Amino acid sequence: MPDTESTERAPRRLRSDAQRNVDAVRAAAKAVFAEAGVDAPMRQIASRAGVGVGTIYRHFPQRSDLVVAVFRHEVDACADAAPTLAAEYPPGEALTRWLRRYLDFIAAKRGLHTALHSGDPAFDPLPTYFSERLRPALGALLDAAAATGEVRPDVDPTELLHAIAMLSVPGNADGPEKGQRMVELLLDGLRYGSRA
Repeated sequence: MPDTESTERAPRRLRSDAQRNVDAVRAAAKAVFAEAGVDAPMRQIASRAGVGVGTIYRHFPQRSDLVVAVFRHEVDACADAAPTLAAEYPPGEALTRWLRRYLDFIAAKRGLHTALHSGDPAFDPLPTYFSERLRPALGALLDAAAATGEVRPDVDPTELLHAIAMLSVPGNADGPEKGQRMVELLLDGLRYGSRA
């Protein structure tokens, strides 16, 4: 007799065409949310994704489902970039490139800012998800750069994540260029007191 409990828990795999639709909707939503905010009409997202509005609601019954999917996907992409960069570049450069990638993530998240701080319980797990995925990614990069003497060893990954996020909060920066300059200053601070 099959274990119905484990069967119910297993995520249902989508057909390849359905997965393409989900990916297209998520990418379109990310772009539309960044431009027009999370209250943008679903038909605008559907048009950009090249699907019908019904396709969106089939996969994301509530608007909050789509917001959560976009946020989690972007967090995952940012976290997954850390080991790739660590394999391709020396530790200091990998750290620098990842922090720039994180800054891009924060800038893209601006369209989600209002929704994520709206008090909707659908978004309550997201700060924990953010921390659980990004803190270890940055921590590994910081440890590697500290081991080679390229940055100081006493940098807390959570504090650095929050510092960059605060520099990028709408109203605190005049655009991506200013955020980038602030990150460069933070990087200079990380190098201060290092062995290199």
